[in-house]
Amino acid sequence: MDALLGDSTGASASSPASTSSASRERMAAENSALEHALERAAFMQDVSRQLAGSLNVRRTLLRLLHLGVPYLGDWMMLAIFEGHGVRLESVGAAGSVAEPVFLTELGDGATALDRIRRSGQTETLQSPEDLSGTAAGQREDSLGMLIPDERMRQRAAALRPADVLGVGLTSRGTTIGALVLVRRTSRGFDAAELKLAEEFARRAAVTLDSAALYEERSEVASVLQASLRPPVLEQIPGMRVSARFRAAMEHMAIGGDFYDLHGANDDWSLVIGDVCGKGVEAAVLTGRARQTIRTAAHFDRSPATILSALNDVLYSADSDRFVTVACARVRPGCADGSAEVTLALAGHPAPLVLRGDGTVEEPELSGTLSGVLPDLSYAEITIQLRRGDLMLFYTDGVCEAKGPEDMFGVERLRALLPAYAGAEPDAVCEAVEQRVIDHLDGRAHDDIALLALRCEGVAVEASG
Repeated sequence: MDALLGDSTGASASSPASTSSASRERMAAENSALEHALERAAFMQDVSRQLAGSLNVRRTLLRLLHLGVPYLGDWMMLAIFEGHGVRLESVGAAGSVAEPVFLTELGDGATALDRIRRSGQTETLQSPEDLSGTAAGQREDSLGMLIPDERMRQRAAALRPADVLGVGLTSRGTTIGALVLVRRTSRGFDAAELKLAEEFARRAAVTLDSAALYEERSEVASVLQASLRPPVLEQIPGMRVSARFRAAMEHMAIGGDFYDLHGANDDWSLVIGDVCGKGVEAAVLTGRARQTIRTAAHFDRSPATILSALNDVLYSADSDRFVTVACARVRPGCADGSAEVTLALAGHPAPLVLRGDGTVEEPELSGTLSGVLPDLSYAEITIQLRRGDLMLFYTDGVCEAKGPEDMFGVERLRALLPAYAGAEPDAVCEAVEQRVIDHLDGRAHDDIALLALRCEGVAVEASG
């Protein structure tokens, strides 16, 4: 029995010790695994925190590089696919970011980087230290399978022997790039590290995609906004003209306020308007309104005729949106140096007239907004501007700007103007805009557009 069971004394002496030792080793391994898991979770939490709200592609790329090295690898590259080409950004262990590189082509299409672009799959390769043999030379080429730029490849090769990992950056079902990590072989990539790198790549892809969409939307908004207002106002002979625009949401919103000025010599059309709503639909309607006004003015500069034509076009479009417009015909260079301004309104606030002596006048005129009823006609009045007189046009973003207690209102605007009698139009627009912003006290506001013209009292040669 003793022979079958073995030495009981020896068993009693060794078994508890070996069991205790195995238990301690197991517990140590479990504790180590737990510590690593908590460390990785803390790392990803920090990644999420630092990427939150990042809406600039270049800054996001740099932030990702500094987050990834040295925690994920000793060297890191981000490849962003652009058509058939690729943009490369990399950083080394010392934290120095290399100059970005753009390659128009990835090569023959058989590289690991190209496979990632096509499938989003993860690629793991090795780059050995000894490159003397044919096999070693072939293995060295594997470094180039993920790093297409020679200079970047040389920096990564300095880490040999190394493990190389390529992970797709996939967002909304499309692989937009690749994350490439290089680690000295002493570190390697185990299953947990591979999973961590893939999670990092997933969050990086979503953030980069969101930043790219934001930048694209901002660019589209800027282009649309620029197309709705002339970048530089033409100058009317014998008059000084200036304008200001402040979007409701800077760099993002496609607002509905617009202004325009066109004509020649002694006969000009001036318009300022506000389209109901924001966004692309409002921008389309704004463009249609601006073009209709320009076309109508080509045949007849009468403001009433222009507004009637605009109403007919917008009403026939069968849209639930409307437009308010102030339209003026400016004829400078009268015999006494004054200018005639013929005005018509379609649901828009009447401009204020600031006389050279500081008196403020508000024309008594109104008209139905454009696009809601058929067959509208509009009334006109003519105002004489003498030397030093200024006419200020504005949108409702000025008078309806809501401060801590009330709206800015027309009365505040009237009270502000006398101090600027004789001032340059640009100075008046700037003062009004700043006073409205001060009144808002940091609150949100609608688009604000201002357009001012002042009579210089100069005779103008009539057009032939």
